[in-house]
Amino acid sequence: MSGRLAAGLSFVQLNNGLWRITRADGSVLGYIDAPVDVAGARFSAKRLRSDRRSFFMMGDFRSFDEALECLRFS
Repeated sequence: MSGRLAAGLSFVQLNNGLWRITRADGSVLGYIDAPVDVAGARFSAKRLRSDRRSFFMMGDFRSFDEALECLRFS
């Protein structure tokens, strides 16, 4: 999944379960985290809050594509 484009968005895998999602202009839209737990892979979409320098969790999803769509349309 490293460096792919998805309808105006690109994503780069930063480590073993973390992707940075950017817009076509290069601005960071958010991150997708995929820690493996007992139930298997879950994909969490999150955004960096500039006002508090912390992350805002958008939700947990069953697939990378679902998490990506959440970031795209939020």
